[in-house]
Amino acid sequence: MNALADRSYFKMNGLGNEIVVVDLRGAPALIGADELRAAAQPTGVPYDQLMALYPPRTAGTDSFVRIYNCDGSEVGACGNGMRCVAALMIKERDAGNLLFETKAGLVQCWKAPKPGLFTVDMGAPRLAWNEIPLAEEFRDTRAIELQIGPIDAPVLHSPAVVSMGNPHAIFWVDDVHAHDLGKFGPLLENHPIFPERANITLARIVSCEHVVIRTWERGVGLTKACGTAACATAVAAARLRRTERKVTVTVPGGDLDIEWRESDDHVLMTGPVEFEFEGRFDPALFAAAGAA
Repeated sequence: MNALADRSYFKMNGLGNEIVVVDLRGAPALIGADELRAAAQPTGVPYDQLMALYPPRTAGTDSFVRIYNCDGSEVGACGNGMRCVAALMIKERDAGNLLFETKAGLVQCWKAPKPGLFTVDMGAPRLAWNEIPLAEEFRDTRAIELQIGPIDAPVLHSPAVVSMGNPHAIFWVDDVHAHDLGKFGPLLENHPIFPERANITLARIVSCEHVVIRTWERGVGLTKACGTAACATAVAAARLRRTERKVTVTVPGGDLDIEWRESDDHVLMTGPVEFEFEGRFDPALFAAAGAA
């Protein structure tokens, strides 16, 4: 039986990061990769990430959330998607603070003081080479040996690498629009140094409190917003002492406020969500795509 056929969904976005939320708490079912790809077709509900809500499996949590990319792959984290989930469930439960479980661990979410904004505690970044993970050892992950272009004149080089529940490589540039990320992104995402592939970000330091980024998202492609990339970039910049630990990160879709909290090393991301519409998946969509 198809897990998504005839299921209702919410279409939302976080700064242009296209999110679909499906509530499977009442009738849990695992979603196949072919179903996920079928759902993301132009005739379906195109999305970057699909957030599937399941009954809690750990005491004290409000839901177990599985996170999928539009290519059918499952990932551990999606900050923009978690804000969308939080907005829906905070309204449902009339609560100001919720705790979710994901593949990457526990995620706390709450209403921010400013109306319309939500904060996600993304947890502590993983900085060791084997935690990110990388295929070979680098003692200092603030800059690793990786480049695109000629050895003596590389176009991009020496990225910082961080995991925020998924692997990120951040290249420092003077202009995030000066490089063909649509061309370099797939090559770098699938580079052998990244055994689980990686999200690729171009970042420009504007000031000690402001960074501008563009991201090629693993399993998605060019995106208007990647919350974990914003978090990873803020951590990488602070490690290099190029910014403070509290910064505004501008993505193509808008601004995210990121704080790498000193007290517990956790990264807090605050930003808006937008509800677009509610619908139901047409069973014919999956039959036409050959999804079982």
